[in-house]
Amino acid sequence: MLGPQSSLVMYDEEYKRIMTLIEKLLRESNSNVIFLVDKNGQLIAATGETEHLDTTSLASLTAGNIAATGGLAKLIGEKEFSILFHEGEKDNIHISIIGGRIILVVIFDQRSSLGLVRLRVKKASLELGNILADLVKKTEIHDEAPGVDSPFAEITDDDIDNLFN
Repeated sequence: MLGPQSSLVMYDEEYKRIMTLIEKLLRESNSNVIFLVDKNGQLIAATGETEHLDTTSLASLTAGNIAATGGLAKLIGEKEFSILFHEGEKDNIHISIIGGRIILVVIFDQRSSLGLVRLRVKKASLELGNILADLVKKTEIHDEAPGVDSPFAEITDDDIDNLFN
């Protein structure tokens, strides 16, 4: 599997599968917002009531939160804390790490419950793990065959030289 710091290439087919899955999770968990973030803080996908949220900042802060709690985990001899929960007056945030590299964030309020969210996230995490595994396989195949499906595959050094001469 790719290391946690290597970049993950998102293909359209897997992105659609991810969106279908998190939209289903949003409905079944009765949540407000769901988003996926990589450990570098890049937003991968989001669904729900995102129009009034700064998803870029949320993604970045979530990754920072995971990094900080990872440091806490190491201090007490744990590998990582795979699930985090923050309870607020109106909204709650459930955060889980999928496949060691993707962060699933579920924001919900009193219309749902932590038990329901945890149950639905557990099921969705298995499916997200499968999609992630497919992405990793696809990325490795494309890495082994450079230039396949690349728009630059047929451009030669002579073509570039001719362009600038």
